[in-house]
Amino acid sequence: MAEETRVILHGRRLSPYVKRVEIALKIKGTPYEFVEEDLKNKCPLLLKYNPVHKKIPVLVHNGKPLVESFAIRDYIDETWKTGPELLPEDPYKRAQIRFWASFLHQHFFEAWILMSKTKREAQEKAIKELYKKLKLLEDGMKDLFRDGIPSSVDNKIKVPINELPVAKELHIPHEIVVTSVKLLRELALKSSVDT
Repeated sequence: MAEETRVILHGRRLSPYVKRVEIALKIKGTPYEFVEEDLKNKCPLLLKYNPVHKKIPVLVHNGKPLVESFAIRDYIDETWKTGPELLPEDPYKRAQIRFWASFLHQHFFEAWILMSKTKREAQEKAIKELYKKLKLLEDGMKDLFRDGIPSSVDNKIKVPINELPVAKELHIPHEIVVTSVKLLRELALKSSVDT
């Protein structure tokens, strides 16, 4: 890949935020280099590219860094015209999808983290809250797609995620996910006991 058109994604394979960017790149057919980051020992490049949040993902294109997965997704959609559009052309539908994606991002991941860090009653409460949020999401998405004309985004939502070729290509083995979740839970529970 020529240096001036090189696309580099800094992230961790298990991060849902990084996955969002990887899926967008794959859908668009954009070749990229993946740099696995160690978040305990952040590399100088990551700190240079994202000095504000010092987080992943970071996409570097033409030597210019971009941060925050939704902003990166929009950049990918606007920069590479190959492949299907990631968002519909209709401004209202595009805004609605952005809203629900943000809602899912804020509430689903927050609830999942809470479920993994808590025990018994608190965990049950977090699960109930998650179900309420998912019901809101489901109801909100019904209105968005009621015209019956599926867009490329509709198709991605309606097809089971694990059946998408992109998802199969980016699949992380079950054992790695389970081991990582167990480790995160153990660390979270240990830190709650220590405090």
